[in-house]
Formats: sequence, C-alpha cells, structure tokens
Amino acid sequence: MKISGKDVAYVADLANLDLTAQERERMLRDLNSILDYIDRLNELDTTSVSPMAQTLLPAVEAMREDELQPCLPREDALKNAPASDGEFFRVPKVIEK
Repeated sequence: MKISGKDVAYVADLANLDLTAQERERMLRDLNSILDYIDRLNELDTTSVSPMAQTLLPAVEAMREDELQPCLPREDALKNAPASDGEFFRVPKVIEK
C-alpha cells in the first residue's frame, strides 16, 4: 500500500496542519518508508513465536503495586490555571472550521 500526496493533504487537513510543499513531500516519503518497512516485517515467519502481551519480563519486578493516594485539592489545582470559573479550568475552543 502506498500513500499518495492526496492522502497526506487529507490527513494534514484533519489534523489542522498547514504543511508547506516541502513538508508534504517529506511526509509522503517518510510515511511510504514506514509502510515499506511494515511490509518487510510482514514477510517474516512468526508461526513459532508466541504472542506477547507484556514486553517487560519479568513483569512482577518491573511494575509497582497500585497505591491509593489522595487527590490534589481542586482549589490548589485551580490556583495554577491561567483561567477558571472557580470550579473548572477554562480553555479556549479548539474545534473550529
């Protein structure tokens, strides 16, 4: 599967990215390179390899036990906010078209 310039433009538009022609060419080249590598990986015979759910082995030593901790009080969290309504953070609207 190959990515076309139209695909790059479509995804850039979805992500609200304003790419230059040079950036679009580089993105096209990079994405196609990634897909080519995935195709190469798909050629490997993995029938004798068991699936892994966790790459950190042994997982017991790598993971800590969950501990219940008190939350940061709302008032303290809102002190750091550039804008709030006293109860929630106020943020600018970011979904526009």
